[in-house]
Amino acid sequence: MIRPRTLAAAATVGLTALVLAGCVAKSDVAAAGALTVTSTDTSCDVSTATATSGTLAFDVTNSSSNVSEFYLLAEDGLRIVGEVENIAPGASRTLTVVAQPGEYFTLCKPGMVGEGVGKASFSVAGEQVAATGDDAAQKQQAVDLYAAFVKDQVEQLVPAVDALVAAYESGDDAKAKELFPTTRAYYERIEPVAESLGDLDPRIDFREVDAVAEGLDWTGFHRVEKDLWVPAQGALNADGETSAYQDWAPSTPAERAAFGDQLIADVAELNDYVHSDDFTKALDAQGIAGISNGAIGLLDEVATGKISGEEDWWSGTDLWDFAANVEGSKMAFSLVEGFATASGEKGAALATKIQSGYDELDAALATYGSLNAGFVNYSALTEADKRQLTDLINALAEPLSQLTSTILE
Repeated sequence: MIRPRTLAAAATVGLTALVLAGCVAKSDVAAAGALTVTSTDTSCDVSTATATSGTLAFDVTNSSSNVSEFYLLAEDGLRIVGEVENIAPGASRTLTVVAQPGEYFTLCKPGMVGEGVGKASFSVAGEQVAATGDDAAQKQQAVDLYAAFVKDQVEQLVPAVDALVAAYESGDDAKAKELFPTTRAYYERIEPVAESLGDLDPRIDFREVDAVAEGLDWTGFHRVEKDLWVPAQGALNADGETSAYQDWAPSTPAERAAFGDQLIADVAELNDYVHSDDFTKALDAQGIAGISNGAIGLLDEVATGKISGEEDWWSGTDLWDFAANVEGSKMAFSLVEGFATASGEKGAALATKIQSGYDELDAALATYGSLNAGFVNYSALTEADKRQLTDLINALAEPLSQLTSTILE
């Protein structure tokens, strides 16, 4: 099964995340000198697996046959501490970061697609080091790291969709069912980005009832979903309606091929966009407010779609989407948390309250499974279970709604 690189909960990072990615001068590089990294088609060899806290420089040489990337990931394996991309075959680039004591991972991604190769543990010992760089530079670095996270998720989405579609088009429904919820996790972590692109999100992720209501051709993940989990004749849809669905019939092999190829093309378009100058300019224009609003928007996705069970109405895999939305929200929050904390006592208290809300929501979700091991079908939740999750979402949404204004003060 294709799985996200990591599906563990993102850790609290606060200002530490910003220090890790802080602006540094070449002269500040630790006395140990630069670390060397060799990226090949199948490996990512780092000259050492340990270092002392401070400014570290990774000199990356691309010996693969494709354009490559190098990542330093936080202990959760999801949060990107630093990355260099677009390293041409035979070329070299340097990643410079201020590394705090802790556990990390190194990873290369030849071809700039998929889960990457050579993921290895990297440990940093020593004492905490102070942040460097002015406020504007720290804010820009947060934006850059969020852009790197989005690109990484879409790069992993591309081959995951290829595998899902291959199973779907060939009629291997058991394999396609297995891949469906884990593939969607990449998309759900960065959903607000796709939603900003006109009709791209509707083509990829519209529910049937939404497409019917707006008179659109229904394509994307949920069209595939309904073929895989064939509904009973005359079954109610998520809104309790039957009229548009009573005479539905499974897709023919030719129709499956068309729907699958369309999903691949739409995800490729999303991948092109997040690697374009337009995406960079859009994020730069929004600044850290855009990151903060992304955290809020992803939690809203949970509140308006996932908690009702109507997002994955045919498959009952809503908890996978739920958890991925929360992971994406936490990732965005982690990049701006330090700005809230640094704004004063009120901001620090807000950040603490938000983190506590995420922790409580994570704990509740864990009672039903995990993205790594799988969740129970959403139909297994009682009304009391759903009320508990709703209460936790609402409790988190209230302080999270204040985040953007706090970091801009």
